[in-house]
Amino acid sequence: MTKADVINEIADKTGIDRLDVQASVEAFFTVVKNNMASGENVYVRGFGSFVNKKRAKKIARNISKNTAIVIDEHYIPSFKPSKIFVEKIKNSTKIK
Repeated sequence: MTKADVINEIADKTGIDRLDVQASVEAFFTVVKNNMASGENVYVRGFGSFVNKKRAKKIARNISKNTAIVIDEHYIPSFKPSKIFVEKIKNSTKIK
């Protein structure tokens, strides 16, 4: 399912104009990206959490040149689904 499919489905189910739904979805993604870029986590009750995970400094190998490179400590975005979300997926009959 693509973002356009999500927008169309929300517009069909709610009766709200597709352009208004698109603006809302885009605004949600912008808020999540901006808050995570500033170091804040985003928690959506009943859905999940968008959190920044810390990756430790490590030494990696460049196989083609056979050299060691240092990868500094950095953060990556991560999504952790809520317990309600996980249970809904576990109990789904369409996935099995």
